[in-house]
Amino acid sequence: MSHVPQPRTEKVTIPLLRRWKQEGRRIVMTTAYDAVSARIADALVDILLVGDSVGNVCLGFDNTLPVSMAMMNHHLEAVARTRPRALVVADMPYLSFHLSPEETIRNAGGFLQRGADAVKLEGGARRLEMVRALVDCEIPVMGHLGLTPQSVNVMGGFKVQARTADDALRLLEDAHSLQEAGCFALVLEGIPAELAARATETLRIPTVGIGAGRCCSGQVLVFHDVLGLTAGHRAKFVRTYADGFGLLQDALSRWASDVRDGSFPSPEESYPLPEGLGDVIAQWTPFSQT
Repeated sequence: MSHVPQPRTEKVTIPLLRRWKQEGRRIVMTTAYDAVSARIADALVDILLVGDSVGNVCLGFDNTLPVSMAMMNHHLEAVARTRPRALVVADMPYLSFHLSPEETIRNAGGFLQRGADAVKLEGGARRLEMVRALVDCEIPVMGHLGLTPQSVNVMGGFKVQARTADDALRLLEDAHSLQEAGCFALVLEGIPAELAARATETLRIPTVGIGAGRCCSGQVLVFHDVLGLTAGHRAKFVRTYADGFGLLQDALSRWASDVRDGSFPSPEESYPLPEGLGDVIAQWTPFSQT
């Protein structure tokens, strides 16, 4: 049975997401790092995140910290060229929003000029000045709390967060502070499900969970994780819907075998000479032999 929906032409907007929060409609978000993934996902999801996770998913880094603005701009531009119906959110990479409001605005504004509809940045109370500066410049901001990958060194690894009373209450306070600063939505990552549920029920803005239970306003997973394109360990919260890695390897293996045994390309996959050129080609002699 096919799950592909009928194509939708309306653009997903921030006011529409707010309405869905009020109506209880679940939001679907996945990552897109290039035109291919954007075209595959756009008809199926509501938000495309050009995530700095491109660093460890596609570029071979151990984490997101080496990802630069130049890298993010490159991948955002590829996604934006497909003119997605989904809302396009671009991740602010490490050090792109830490130094000054002016630099933060310049970097985020560059994302919007390249086709993003909004930006996402990690952190709570310490990032409020930057969030307010962006919102004042009409740059929509999605917040990100809980397990924030750019803080991997401080957290001592990719671990579930907010497991003490103080940390849980701080997360709730940060969530409401980000809402009041102007964030239109929050990603909640790697926190207990009950805490995410409490944040979601007390906020006016939607929450998008990843490893945060089922009670968020929506869910996000990495495109490559959903399709099983990543080899090795997967986080507990990842559910794969295909063995993409195995399927693609099998297809390449069969093609390589056809090349090696001479069955690819077939005559049907080859171009014939126009009539009358066969004799000309056959009679040609290399200059070195004349």
